[in-house]
Amino acid sequence: MSEIPLDLLVEILIRLPGKYLARFKCVSKQWSSLISSRYFCDSLTRSKQQQQEPRLYMCLVDEGGHRALLSMASTSPDNTSFVVDQDLSIPGMGGYYLNDLHGLMCFSMGKKACIYNPSTGQRLTLPKIKPDIIAEQGQTMYVKRHYIGYDPIDSQHKLLCTIVMYSDRLFNLKTEHWVFVLETGGSWKKVVSHENYRPHTAFARGQSISGSVVHYLAWHDMYTCAIVRFDVRSEELTTIIVPEDVRDDMSIPALEMRAELIEYGGKIAIFEHSNLRTEGTAVLWVLEDAEKKEWSTRSLVLQPCQRHLVQDIELIVKGTTQDGKVILAPLEMHSGFYILCYDLQSNDLSKVEIKGIPHRWFDKDCYFDLRLMNKSERVIYVET
Repeated sequence: MSEIPLDLLVEILIRLPGKYLARFKCVSKQWSSLISSRYFCDSLTRSKQQQQEPRLYMCLVDEGGHRALLSMASTSPDNTSFVVDQDLSIPGMGGYYLNDLHGLMCFSMGKKACIYNPSTGQRLTLPKIKPDIIAEQGQTMYVKRHYIGYDPIDSQHKLLCTIVMYSDRLFNLKTEHWVFVLETGGSWKKVVSHENYRPHTAFARGQSISGSVVHYLAWHDMYTCAIVRFDVRSEELTTIIVPEDVRDDMSIPALEMRAELIEYGGKIAIFEHSNLRTEGTAVLWVLEDAEKKEWSTRSLVLQPCQRHLVQDIELIVKGTTQDGKVILAPLEMHSGFYILCYDLQSNDLSKVEIKGIPHRWFDKDCYFDLRLMNKSERVIYVET
């Protein structure tokens, strides 16, 4: 490596796909150190900022525990078709509930969390948490979710982990929350709960506003649903009860399938689509003022010419695109798989074809999650 000027070597490497960067880390300790360095990540970021093509990432896990992470490139100018061009699966990597922020992906892997940088191939599996709460007879304890956020003041990325314990029908609900700072020598630290804190169990993916506040939906009991807000800098948790009209006497499984947090106009909102299939309608609940707990609602009605896209299929929300479109995906995977992108501003629904998924994932009981990320997103150095 000493025979090639550093700047020239970096210029060569930043033009390579992420999967090759991961391989080249094995060339030597010097190459591994360079590719993992903050200097290289900053150079890669500047290079990516000139490229606007989005990439779609899909995480899959079947009932046998087999996992895969697929990367897809757009094959059309209007991004209505994506094809799998990279299999980023790594032994021991995968997991449920894909979250991302600033080019980093976060997975839950059983009772551990994994951070992965698809641009550099870096991955970091965090240590297992040793909780203070102990499951009593008839109770179940397990790690529910991991969420990633960012403290812009100290320039720190943090992971929030929630550990849950409860009996049948959420009786005797107890929770602990732990935070991990992504830095050299980082470790899990228990979050101190305030006096008005109520235990809860999370059921939806996290949603960040500028990364500095993480939000997720949760249940306090069988009848009380809330938005949980985690301030990444102060590491404080607060809750906001969801309006009764959102719940509308739906059971927990039904609400989990038909409502999801999204970002709408820089604010947290709940997209509720229980009538989208039958009536072509959805409701958007926007949290206008978190301190005053004020909400506004907006009714959405699909264009008649687009009703056929949702009539014969069960859909679930899989997040939003970079420009705020809601991603709706079929509940089950079959050949000819596609997703729908719902533009709430223009009330327009578009179909996006997904090609190249291995056939072994079709027509079987499996979980999948999606994330649409622009190449221009910042590349973050993962301290290990």
